Amino acid sequence: MANFSGQGVLITGASSGIGEALAREFARRGAALVLAARRTDRLDRLVAELTAGGARAVAVRCDVTVDGEPERAAAAARERFGRLDVVVANAGFGVVGPFALLTLDDYRRQFETNVFGVLRTLKATLADVRRTRGRIAVIGSVSGHIATPGSSPYAMSKFAVRALAEALGHELARSGVSVTLVSPGYVASEIPAHVDDARGAPDRARDRVAAPRGRRHRSRQGGRVLSAARAVADVRRHPEVRRPEPGRAGALSARRSAR
Repeated sequence: MANFSGQGVLITGASSGIGEALAREFARRGAALVLAARRTDRLDRLVAELTAGGARAVAVRCDVTVDGEPERAAAAARERFGRLDVVVANAGFGVVGPFALLTLDDYRRQFETNVFGVLRTLKATLADVRRTRGRIAVIGSVSGHIATPGSSPYAMSKFAVRALAEALGHELARSGVSVTLVSPGYVASEIPAHVDDARGAPDRARDRVAAPRGRRHRSRQGGRVLSAARAVADVRRHPEVRRPEPGRAGALSARRSAR
């Protein structure tokens, strides 16, 4: 199990789902955490829980669609912990629906968070992880490998960050920075609550993107959230590529650049 004692870790979208699970997993492994999200009430509760258990953690309000806010989160890491070793670009949501009913603005909103939000986060922290020869993790999706009907905005955004992670992995390898793309399958998170399906996405399309077969007991899916979190933390131990398998809700792909 990788030990992150003394390392600064920034996680966006840390107030729920995979981000929240990541916060707990990195805290368990000794990391000093900067937890960023829009919902500060949830962040504050999570920070209180983690610090009560002996972890070092700070909450920072951060909307990745707003220029300058990821920079504030990075500055908090420097001010509180003196360094930033790991950046996890996790914040995201889903826009789904039939292509004929979606507008260009629907696609723009999707890309503003899922693509440009990742770009803002990485631009704000690149100098830090270069200085520490650290790690970047981008949370993608199985939808970045296999698109399904009614999922075009979400799938396009995840294909885009998959390409970004692959390109950055090559660019940063010589500087000692590793870049990881983690592509979870369908896990229990709050993406279903954030899915924008106002334009009439069929139930089956919404389920495929957000949380397929949502009637499953949450504890089963919750294990997959934890599995995704551990995949990020353990990627140095498992640098191989694991491709998503069609039809497997728990499929997970993790790709890491060579170091």
